[in-house]
Amino acid sequence: MSAAPGPFVLVPQWHGAPASVSALSTLRSGGVSRGGYDDGAGGGGLNLGVHVGDDSEAVAQNRARLRALLPADPAWLTQVHGSAVLDAAQVRGAPEADASIAIGTGAVCVIQTADCLPVLFCDTTGRVVGAAHAGWRGLASGVLENTVSAMRAAGASEILAWLGPAIGPASFEVGEDVRQAFLDGASDAHAAFLPNINNSGKYFADIYALARLILHRQGVERISGGGFCTMTDAARFYSFRRDRITGRMASLVWLND
Repeated sequence: MSAAPGPFVLVPQWHGAPASVSALSTLRSGGVSRGGYDDGAGGGGLNLGVHVGDDSEAVAQNRARLRALLPADPAWLTQVHGSAVLDAAQVRGAPEADASIAIGTGAVCVIQTADCLPVLFCDTTGRVVGAAHAGWRGLASGVLENTVSAMRAAGASEILAWLGPAIGPASFEVGEDVRQAFLDGASDAHAAFLPNINNSGKYFADIYALARLILHRQGVERISGGGFCTMTDAARFYSFRRDRITGRMASLVWLND
């Protein structure tokens, strides 16, 4: 897999990903945003969200910095915690959806997050890539299943997945409603919920484990990434649960010639 340069990004390490696949996930540093959108250390933050109250000119400058690393404009979406998947090459004007795929070169899939799980996909032949916004609502409503199905319909061979920065299992406290939303679909999801002994009726949810369960059910066995925690790693990541007023990071994937 080819890597995009830049000191303000993570580059996914995907075992088996072809050299034609490029991907990155931005950090909170490296931009010009201030206040709640800064880098956490008094410097400029790389907030990429236009919907979170940040200065629009700052966001435009941040997006321009990101664009300099990419072969095309990202296919920005208006994310609604749903399960719709679009063709990134056809995206115009930030339509409502929570995932996109790209077939061949010329389009960049992008997802914004600040605690929700970004999942990037590619296939082993380098024909199709995808990106999904997988907060708990999206996971429960089928966004990963729909993305995998769309990739297969587009001719994908074996699919690989990378789990990007999200809230970690020791920080993601949820109620019984969230737990039940997953148990209703599959009883094996119970292992992803640990009761909070200090807060009756609450659980700590492992969003990475939930994503892996869903992907395994879809026949996606080669899964990399995970192990981050946006809430506790304030030096690198924005977190809505931690700060409420905060920026958004982006995870992107595309195909090169």
